[in-house]
Amino acid sequence: MSAIAIAFDVESLERALELDARIGPGPELAKVGLRLFASAGPEAVRALQARGRAVFLDLKLHDIPNTVRGAAAEVSKLGADLLTVHAMGGLEMVRAAVEGAAQGGGATRVLAVTVLTSLNASNAPPGFASPLFVDTIAAELLGLADRAGAAGIVCAATDLPVIRRVHPAPFFAATPGIRPAGAPTHDQQRVTTVAEAVRLGSSLLVLGRAITDAPDPRAALAAARTERDAAAAQLQP
Repeated sequence: MSAIAIAFDVESLERALELDARIGPGPELAKVGLRLFASAGPEAVRALQARGRAVFLDLKLHDIPNTVRGAAAEVSKLGADLLTVHAMGGLEMVRAAVEGAAQGGGATRVLAVTVLTSLNASNAPPGFASPLFVDTIAAELLGLADRAGAAGIVCAATDLPVIRRVHPAPFFAATPGIRPAGAPTHDQQRVTTVAEAVRLGSSLLVLGRAITDAPDPRAALAAARTERDAAAAQLQP
């Protein structure tokens, strides 16, 4: 069964806790990204953990290996369940993140970000623009993440078929850009519905504004759970 993470991309810890209360209890992870972490720092992680949430710390670290190793160690001490780093940082950097997480003594798993969901062939960085941009780069970065010992990757759900053809072994894939059926896509280019992501084999469905900006976040999350469960049931033999 695909798990769900809710993106707490809000401006303050007070707003995050208010949102958590509106969503209500459940097994969903809280994804703490750059905005909330810049506002509240490690306390955002601690406060959401105190509410019973496992935390997906989405910092997308991208720096020299020694710096990333130290940051990953501190995140591990903090007790975050997941930490993201950019696979574009290279093999040694991703490996350093994995080592740092282990040195921190916690159970933090490192996920390597492949290609951001806001990018496609038409707006790729210079030197990468081609019709095969996603197909080639995302698959190559998965191979790098595997060699570095990362627990998995972050990619668009639409990338999964191509990635699996190149790397058929099971792997953990967190997929942002997930929307309940009928929801707007906002600024992301490569998006899927909840049901489509489940069918494609996403391990962790990351839902943001479709839940957090909804008039009733609890009802929106309930609808996403229902859509996920229905899609999963169709996959049963």
